Amino acid sequence: MAIKVLHHGLATTVQDLGRPGYFHLGIPVGGAMDRYALRAANLLVGNDEGAAGLEAVFIGPKLEFTKDVLVAVTGAEMPANVDGVAQPGWTAFKVKAGQTLTFDYLKSGARICIAVSGGIDVPEALGSRSTYPIGALGGYKGRAIAAGDELPVGTASLATEGRTVPDDLRRKPGMLAELRVLPGLYWHRVTEESQQNFFADEWKVANEADRMGYRFKGGRKLDFVEREQPFGAGSDPSNIVDSCYPYGSIQVPGGNEPIILHRDAVSGGGYFMVGTVISADMDLIGQLQPHTPTRFVKVTMDEALKARADRQALLTSLRRAVA
Repeated sequence: MAIKVLHHGLATTVQDLGRPGYFHLGIPVGGAMDRYALRAANLLVGNDEGAAGLEAVFIGPKLEFTKDVLVAVTGAEMPANVDGVAQPGWTAFKVKAGQTLTFDYLKSGARICIAVSGGIDVPEALGSRSTYPIGALGGYKGRAIAAGDELPVGTASLATEGRTVPDDLRRKPGMLAELRVLPGLYWHRVTEESQQNFFADEWKVANEADRMGYRFKGGRKLDFVEREQPFGAGSDPSNIVDSCYPYGSIQVPGGNEPIILHRDAVSGGGYFMVGTVISADMDLIGQLQPHTPTRFVKVTMDEALKARADRQALLTSLRRAVA
């Protein structure tokens, strides 16, 4: 044990890079909502990029440490303090045994990643330490942390205090978020006018935004091409015969409000999908606050693959900068 939880913050969970390979069994990939931020934090404290850390939403936890460690906080702008002394973000800093880590109010973004040298050493479940709260799987007893919990920390490798991520490599959401979307198999189910409106309209993040999915509101309702609903589909025109849901796919129940399925989303169901947010933009979604203005941007497969390559180049730059 190395961390005593004095206050849990809000929805603070143990997360790593997730548990791919079980989606066909209904178990989502899970993991950190902002994987780039988690990778950066781990690199700063000398961990493997996929080591388990803590993810907190809007309000940070209060943690007391029982041994000396390095800590890094990345993602949202939520200033950290050690015994009341401010610490820099996206930078490795030391916390000594007996000291307490706290956080100021959130300034921008939505989620912080807290990495501790050695990683949060909870048992693995299906190859991952990530918490899947709906399934009570992984993390600390399959749930968000709570006051009184004691979190174990693994053996740390050598790392240097003060290592930092250059400002140009710190990904931050803009005032108007843009999410690139590849139209999907059911794109033909909405009218041409609605297809145009979907990308032309400005949407806003709704209050229903969590690890399972982000809902958006404010755009025009989608109209569907008339058809006779097939056997096995529901009566609403947005219903289909049950199908698999790709990670990042966009449902629009009733044609009203798009929902982007995120890390802990279900793997299938009976709503059509207008398209899928490209993998390179999924981290950004996890940093969007409610009411953030957002536009969906139509891209081709070639553009999506180029974005993925650009993201890999960004990760390579991050590794070189922090090494």
